[in-house]
Amino acid sequence: MTKSKTMWVCQNCGAESVKWLGRCPACGEWNTYQEEVTLLQTRGEAFPGEFHEKRKPELLSSISSYERPRYKSGIGELDRILGGGLVPGSLVLLGGEPGVGKSTLALHLALATPGRKILYVSGEESGEQISLRAKRLGKSNPECYVLCETELENITAYSEQIKPEIVIIDSIQTVSTTLLESPAGSVSQVRECAARLLKYSKLTGVPVILIGHITKDGTLAGPRVLEHIVDVVLYFEGDNNYMYRILRPVKNRFGSTSEIGIFEMTESGLKEVVNPSEMFINTHDEALSGVAIAATVEGIRPFMIETQALVSSAVYGTPQRSSTGFDIRRLNMLLAILEKRAGFKLGMKDVFLNIAGGIKVSDPAIDLSVISSILSSNLDVPISKNICFAGEAGLSGEIRPVSVIEQRIKEAAKMGFESIVISNYQKINSLRNIQIKIVKAGKVEQLVKYLFA
Repeated sequence: MTKSKTMWVCQNCGAESVKWLGRCPACGEWNTYQEEVTLLQTRGEAFPGEFHEKRKPELLSSISSYERPRYKSGIGELDRILGGGLVPGSLVLLGGEPGVGKSTLALHLALATPGRKILYVSGEESGEQISLRAKRLGKSNPECYVLCETELENITAYSEQIKPEIVIIDSIQTVSTTLLESPAGSVSQVRECAARLLKYSKLTGVPVILIGHITKDGTLAGPRVLEHIVDVVLYFEGDNNYMYRILRPVKNRFGSTSEIGIFEMTESGLKEVVNPSEMFINTHDEALSGVAIAATVEGIRPFMIETQALVSSAVYGTPQRSSTGFDIRRLNMLLAILEKRAGFKLGMKDVFLNIAGGIKVSDPAIDLSVISSILSSNLDVPISKNICFAGEAGLSGEIRPVSVIEQRIKEAAKMGFESIVISNYQKINSLRNIQIKIVKAGKVEQLVKYLFA
């Protein structure tokens, strides 16, 4: 016999309380507590679909350290991010904004390896919609099963019957268990379903991929404990108005989090981008003002990216500051450095900055490129297409060294750039057979003289 228990749960952080609270004492958010009813298990009674296998303590020395072969997903960028493929018994969480392509990527994974038995569980789309998307992708897998179900007990029962090699659930916010009376997507449902799917994955050795939605502030919807439960957390980023998508690992228990995967959204689905430098640099017939090229690094992957700036007089009296793909606070800091250290009066001018391709860049090494594009637009003097930049700007106007400078220089030389501007304090270990001129500058003033003198 089961008993019910009523609790008030914060829908933001998952904190529980025996009564309603206006403000959550854990996360500080207002009006986030909702009443949820939980079914309690009595002694000797098992929940439907529960796994009964018990584990016994083992000596660490007696446990084999043999690594089982990983499952190749058929997507090179995804396998590289995961560290070589899907680990048996792993729980992977794939998050992203609505419409960014999470479901397309998951279905591409299900169809990329013909002959491998896949169970694709969809709680948001019908089988007809999934079939139409599969035809658009132009791929097929005769061993791919589709299950349109939202009840966890039915999902695990069909999984035991089919015995798939990989399970994909789209999405975790639509799955619910009968143990809880709260609606699907609530904190309790997401937490309980994820925990039970983790148990299923570890006991059966079947990798489970969960698709999750993110909130307006860019975090995964549901409790933060969800990211602690899973083995791998991947974020699928990109602007819907642009064609490029970035797959970024935030957590990976089986590999590095320094890798990123770049995809291009096309009419026939996602296409892997092998050389991103060619995609993010526009080839102009002539040099244009306000354009500079930065040698950036995302993870451990170097590539060239174009920064675009537009500086104009403030028409309405109050200057505007706008930035796309770059932190607006850092942009304001760089403008203050230019005004204080270099003598450029930009306080009463509108400044607009854009990172080409619609991607977000947080690498401080693009500071020199941002400064150069702003000055180029302000003076209306174009920068040579054969020059790129890699350096961080300090508050005193000094140009600071950046990490993995050798990889940046090699990438710039490979893309045909004739010179690269770096910090005067930058240490370079070894560069052999690199046909590129290295220009060093210690302060922003020296950079201005080099470009516009």
